[in-house]
Amino acid sequence: MSRKSFKNIITSFLFLSIINFSFIPAKEIKWTAIGDSITYLNNHLNETGNRVKRGYLDRVKDQLPNINYINQGHNGWTTVGIAKEIEKLGIVQSDLYSIFLGTNDWWSGIPVGSINDYLNNTGTGTTCGAYRIIVNKIRTLNPNAKIVIITPMQRNDFVYVADANNNAFGSYKAKNGQTLEMFANAIIEIAKHENFPVVDLYHNQKLKLEKAVRFKRLKNPSTGEYQNYKYPASASIPFNSKGDDYPYPLDAVKITYDGLHPSDKGNKIIADNLIRVFKKIAQ
Repeated sequence: MSRKSFKNIITSFLFLSIINFSFIPAKEIKWTAIGDSITYLNNHLNETGNRVKRGYLDRVKDQLPNINYINQGHNGWTTVGIAKEIEKLGIVQSDLYSIFLGTNDWWSGIPVGSINDYLNNTGTGTTCGAYRIIVNKIRTLNPNAKIVIITPMQRNDFVYVADANNNAFGSYKAKNGQTLEMFANAIIEIAKHENFPVVDLYHNQKLKLEKAVRFKRLKNPSTGEYQNYKYPASASIPFNSKGDDYPYPLDAVKITYDGLHPSDKGNKIIADNLIRVFKKIAQ
């Protein structure tokens, strides 16, 4: 056999090997996403007033089709609430878990606690203690599971699209003497201690409070006429949930559709950040 023929055979073999290897299917990965309403809404888009077309869970799967998610998002729940009911939620063994909580703890006035509450497993009196219970549960299900921590997003004034009486001021001021950033930083500290990957939404420049909505439509206190107010001016204008129009019309939607919950644009940013982490740890 000539050297040229031998070379052609080797080249063909390598080419076919590369083709065959490229068709090996990616490993199936089970992902349990533990969270609050932001996670819950992925599978309940009608509750967004159909303002959201695709949640962050589905957007991750669109790009990483070998990852199959289980939605353990619980509308309005806190880290403490999840920890208290952890044995009743039906959380199953998975390869990958994400924990996306904290914003409701802040609004509910739950003490954030400290890393010592996590280390000493002090229980459900603080957010940090509750985090330990959730992590412990995951480890009993799969001690080798990958765990990704997601910090809460900054939030503007929230007004529920289906009931304006359900509203809350934004993270631009403290609640019960605590800022939302205190919760984000405590969660980051837990993740650093455990060497968990962190998707830090709170400090993400694309998700700054100023970008949550384009404006808030409110009555001018002097004229009584509706006017579009950008943050921070919007924070000082009163909103009457009993009589005023819904303050976030469709053209106000930006990163969120209601001041708190992510819009399609916001969900894409969350998903893109998760995808980058998942590609590193779960492929």
